[in-house]
Amino acid sequence: MRKQGIVVRWDPAKAFGFIRSEQTVADIFFHMRDFSGHQPPSEGLPVTFQEIHVGGKGPRALSVEPLRNEVKAPFETPKAVVPPEAELLPRTAPARRSPSARKKRREELPLWIGLGLIAFWLLLWLVGIGLGRFPWVILTAVVLINLGTFYMYWRDKDAAISETQRTPEDQLHALALVGGWPGAWFAQQILRHKTSKQPFRMYYWITVAVNTSALLGWIAWPAFAG
Repeated sequence: MRKQGIVVRWDPAKAFGFIRSEQTVADIFFHMRDFSGHQPPSEGLPVTFQEIHVGGKGPRALSVEPLRNEVKAPFETPKAVVPPEAELLPRTAPARRSPSARKKRREELPLWIGLGLIAFWLLLWLVGIGLGRFPWVILTAVVLINLGTFYMYWRDKDAAISETQRTPEDQLHALALVGGWPGAWFAQQILRHKTSKQPFRMYYWITVAVNTSALLGWIAWPAFAG
C-alpha cells in the first residue's frame, strides 16, 4: 500500500533525504535513485511512496513520486463574504481546466516518443530482413537480448532494495548498445528504475541513437555503395 508524506530533509550533495508521514512513527530514508520526477526532490515536497524495512536500519521509501493532487494547506484563507445583491449579478462560466490537460499531455509525451522509437526500430529490422540484409533468425537473438536486458535491470533494482552488489552501469549501457535498449526502456518504465539519474539517462539515449543509426546505415549501405 502506498503512503503519503512530506520531504523534510534533502541533501543534494549526497543524493538522499528523509520523508515524514503521519502513517509512520520515524522519518523514512530515501535515495535519489528511488525518486521519479521531472525535478529533483526538495524540502516540503508532498510525495507518495512504498515503505520497506531492511536489516533493522529503519524504514526506507521506494518508488517515491511527487503527489499529483494538490494538498490543501493546514490553514486556508477564509472566503470573502458575498453581499446579497451580488447574487443577482450573472455568473460567468467556470474556466476550463486546460492547463491540467496540457500538463498531462506533457507528462505522456516521453512515453509516446519512446514507443514511437521502438516501433521505428522494429520496422528497420523487418525492412532489413525483407531486403536480405539479415536472416530471419536474427529476430530470436534480438528478443533474447532484450529479455536479458530487462532481467539485468530487474536484478539491479532488487539489489538496490536489498543493498547487495549492484550491476555496473557500463554493463547496462553495453546491453542497450548491442540492441537491448527497448528492453531497457520497458524496464525503466515498469520498474521505475534508472529514471531520475540524469547522467545515466544521457548515456542511455546515446546508446539508442548509436544503435539505431548503425542499424539504419547497415540497411541503407547497398544503396550508397552501388
